[in-house]
This record gives sequence, structure tokens and C-alpha cells, in this order.
Amino acid sequence: MEPEFTNSVLVTSGEDSVIFDAWGRVDDWQKLLESRKLNLRAIYATHGHSDHISAAPELARIYNVPWYMNLRDLPLVLWGNQILDFWELPRISDDFVRPNDLHAGKTKILGDIDMEIIAAPGHSAGGVMFYFPEYKILISGDTIFRDGVGRTDLPGGNADELHKTISDLMARNLPDDTYVVHGHGMDSMMKDIKKRYL
Repeated sequence: MEPEFTNSVLVTSGEDSVIFDAWGRVDDWQKLLESRKLNLRAIYATHGHSDHISAAPELARIYNVPWYMNLRDLPLVLWGNQILDFWELPRISDDFVRPNDLHAGKTKILGDIDMEIIAAPGHSAGGVMFYFPEYKILISGDTIFRDGVGRTDLPGGNADELHKTISDLMARNLPDDTYVVHGHGMDSMMKDIKKRYL
């Protein structure tokens, strides 16, 4: 996918905020946060490909906040610099701020927003999805798209794992009206995804 179609998600509660998949240029994120008078509290990554984390390490350094990613994807961080070179975007430095490890389970963000981290290997070894049960929103990363699934021919990809991840997601039977934000392209509804796999 072309990088301009990568979806980042900014979640806010009052003056505090969290970024999911901090793609793009750091100064653009700074301008956005400043224009909305938001305090950045954390950064989360669905996986370690450069078109989803290019701004994460530097934002973590500037704002002195943690960023989270499953560490099975740690080798992808610097590997992705060759992709950033191709797009003529700033490289991630060799001494980048390391992410905190991210594991499947339930947690809270911004004080009281319930979030479930769902393990989703396949597109990458450490891929995850984020589900917000109260709001019925799923951030799927590149695991699944409106009209297809993520690639498995990049480092860390595994077609068998991706198939199992999607089977496990269908077994969860999330509500039909769950709003799904994909890593690229247009959003969709869970009922439409279920029609393809159930």
C-alpha cells in the first residue's frame, strides 16, 4: 500500500491523548497536538513496519512518553529504513527510543478507557489488534482490510499464522456493529467482514 493511505488513530480524553500507529512526520504530529492543546500520554503500534511507526520513536523521545509494540517486531524497526529512504522520509536513528513490550490482554488507556490487546501474528510476527468494547471499535492494523487481508511476504510474515489469527477473530464473534479501522484504506463494519469468513 502507498504510505499516504496509512491510517493513524488519535484517541483523546479531555486534554490527554494516545496515538495508534504513529505514521508520518514528527513535526506534523507536533503541530496537530499543539493545535488541539493535547498532552500526548502514550503511543501504541499494531506492528513494526515503518509505515506504521515512522514517527513513534522520536515522538516518544520529544514528549518523554512510552511507546508500545510487541517486541517480536523489534527487528523490523531499522529494517524499515530502506522503505523510508524510498519515500524520502526521515530515517529512524540507530539509537532510537526502544518500545515497551506489548502482550495480549486487557488494560486501560487514558485512565478509564477499556482496551483489549489481541495477538494477531501473520502480517508480522508481533502484530496486534486493539479492541475497545465500550465503544465497539477495533483497530485492526494490517491484519485484515475492508476487502482482503495483510501481506505475508514481508519479513516476519506467515500465511498460516495469519489464517489462524483471522479464524480466532471470527471466533470472538465481536458485535456486528463493531467499527473496524484498518491499517490502510477505508474503514468497515464487522458484519461485512463476517460475511467473508463465516
